[in-house]
Amino acid sequence: MSSTRAAPAPPDQPPARKRGRTGAGDRRMTWRDRLYRFDMRYMPYLMIAPFFLLFLVFGLFPLLFNAVVSLRNYRLDDPTLPYWAGMENFSRLIADEDFWNALANTFGIFLLSTVPQLLLALLVASLLNRKLRAQTWWRVGVLLPYVTPIVASTMVFSVFFSRDFGMANWVLGLLGIGGADDPIDWRAGKLQAWIAIATMVNWKWIGYNALLYLAAMQSIPRDVYEAAAIDGAGQWKQLWRITVPMIQPVVLFTVILSTIGGLQLFTEPMLFDPNAQAATGGPDGEWQTIAQLIYKVGWKDLNLGYAAAMSWALFLIILIVAGLNYLLTNRLSGGRR
Repeated sequence: MSSTRAAPAPPDQPPARKRGRTGAGDRRMTWRDRLYRFDMRYMPYLMIAPFFLLFLVFGLFPLLFNAVVSLRNYRLDDPTLPYWAGMENFSRLIADEDFWNALANTFGIFLLSTVPQLLLALLVASLLNRKLRAQTWWRVGVLLPYVTPIVASTMVFSVFFSRDFGMANWVLGLLGIGGADDPIDWRAGKLQAWIAIATMVNWKWIGYNALLYLAAMQSIPRDVYEAAAIDGAGQWKQLWRITVPMIQPVVLFTVILSTIGGLQLFTEPMLFDPNAQAATGGPDGEWQTIAQLIYKVGWKDLNLGYAAAMSWALFLIILIVAGLNYLLTNRLSGGRR
């Protein structure tokens, strides 16, 4: 009778059904682990891949193609020229008076716009960082010049700086400068043209930079200012000894951004000229910038090879000036970065 009784299953052996469910669960966990690893390792690259693809097509390829064109005799009006020019286009820049004139104009307008622009932006941001009535209105108001279309604002300023009926001469006449009998011709000389164009640039970008500085100032603890006030530091000393060093990364960003934009200035000087199509920057090139000259040489004179060489020269100049500005700003702010 005992021989017909079934032997009991070992106590450590689970039933077959339970064993099957546990195996499926292990497979599901493995699949989740694979998804998790894919999400952590590869998804960030997939998310940023569209930017790099667009940059490859619309950024890197035109840059490399422009480098090839700068070494060619690429004239749209004379395709029979020898294909390669080598460094001839670059060596021609050294003796080109128009290039050096445009370079001087570019740096003149750049200095008159960038330095006052960033200093005034710091002061405006410092004022907006205080407790003011209608604080939001003021902060939005300083951004209005930036959102104004640049063509519209430049056309308005062109009328503002006209010789006979411009409001600039009227305001200066009230201050005893110039007047109706001797108005300033803003398009007759380099300095007055530089001042007029720099005024357009400053008007547009001061508010934008001020909001960048203001956003950085918001992260500075108020206790730092209170301690400085107890030690006897005034508002001016707090700005230069506390605020500027603590917002140094944003200051460096605006310096580099202003350098790039200032040395590539095109729209304001282009539309300031009554004969904008000529792209000469005045009768004698009084305010012609390098960007204007590149446009004129490439699309008016149809010499694309020489224009490409100019653009590469401008690129190298921007790199050098941006690097010098970075080092200078870093040293003036204490070398914290």
